[in-house]
Amino acid sequence: MARARTSTPATEAAGSAPITAYKGFNADMSCTPGGVKFQYEFGKTYRHEGEVVACKSGFHAITGHPLALFKYYAPAGTRICQVEISGAMHSDDGGEKTAAEILAVGKEIGLTQLILDAVKWVNDRATPVEGSFTEADATAVRSETTGGAATASGNWGAATASGIEGAATASGWRGAATASGDGGAATASGIQGAATASGEQGAATASGDWGAATASGWRGAATASGEQGAATASGIGGAATASGNWGAATASGIQGAATASGNWGAATASGEQGAATASGNWGAATASGEQGAATASGEQGAATASGVRGAATATGYEGKARGADGCAIFLVERRPDGEISHAWAGIAGRDGIKPNQFYRLVAGKPVEVE
Repeated sequence: MARARTSTPATEAAGSAPITAYKGFNADMSCTPGGVKFQYEFGKTYRHEGEVVACKSGFHAITGHPLALFKYYAPAGTRICQVEISGAMHSDDGGEKTAAEILAVGKEIGLTQLILDAVKWVNDRATPVEGSFTEADATAVRSETTGGAATASGNWGAATASGIEGAATASGWRGAATASGDGGAATASGIQGAATASGEQGAATASGDWGAATASGWRGAATASGEQGAATASGIGGAATASGNWGAATASGIQGAATASGNWGAATASGEQGAATASGNWGAATASGEQGAATASGEQGAATASGVRGAATATGYEGKARGADGCAIFLVERRPDGEISHAWAGIAGRDGIKPNQFYRLVAGKPVEVE
């Protein structure tokens, strides 16, 4: 996203205080603003010489919702890093992205941490503001040992049910719903709402835009259907679904399932025998656990099987797949109208197929791609 015309290494920040942000890079840690390649290195700091204007000049990074990064970089093949920007700055898109004079490349965080940071970003903004409520906006909270129910329907409301089998619902703008007891259900349907069900068999649903749903208990299910939503189910057997555009779904428990059906969505299943599916265009599906399955069915989607004995499948137009040594790779070649012209199957590490290398089917043969 950097749009620097002329940039030189910088040794110290100048101007405004440093801001931690997110930036995507190509596989070789480069960016190509305006079609011109600019090479970055970990731990290096860079300064832009000249005017700093968002979308035109300077070094660009995401300073708003972390998942907004997927508006500019597809999840597949993108290296995600924390960066620190400082000096002269200019923001655009409501503060979503910022151009800066100085950018320092920090650590690579990867997709999973970006999702977790997105959940925190939403939760932080769902906190009620003292003194901002009317009677109609008041928060209703009921917390009991068992069967407690809490409902907050007003703007900025928060609902908490901490008892066993409790239910928490926050339907207003920026509401937050938390059900921490066993079997609890938390629902935040408003924009920027956050729903968290941390108890066993809990279900968390955030259907509004920018919503985040987290179900960390045993067999919990988390669903974020709004745009840029993030759903995380970390318990055993959990299921996470993010159906909106730029959504990210992560299921890290054993046999967990993660589905991202929106464009540019990312689905990650890190548990054993987990399944990750990205059905939207430019989506990325990753199954890192043992015997996991990753499927990318949208156009230019990417499927990765990084665990032992996993399988990666790319069935969309110009899709690509890769696998660790011993993993199965399935590729489908389609014409622009969607008609299937060829299909191929192979195993990474055999018959010339390199492990951890993306392949796309061209004229019926697997071809290495980035």
